[in-house]
Amino acid sequence: MKVNVIIEKDRYGYYAFCPELKGCHTQGDSLDEVMDNIKEAIQLYLETLSPEERDDYLSREILTTSLEVSVA
Repeated sequence: MKVNVIIEKDRYGYYAFCPELKGCHTQGDSLDEVMDNIKEAIQLYLETLSPEERDDYLSREILTTSLEVSVA
């Protein structure tokens, strides 16, 4: 299964979450650590869902982009 993951980096480390799975998030000191952590969190989260819920949650289309804006 493919799942969308958003990763953010700040001065404290990395934060990852899965927009389709509300509350499924983790953190880590390195990119490798946060990737391992979010994969485990997603697997555990999906195990709690029925097959129908899994299909419903993972059928959502999520688009990401970046915009350039000016600040006055």
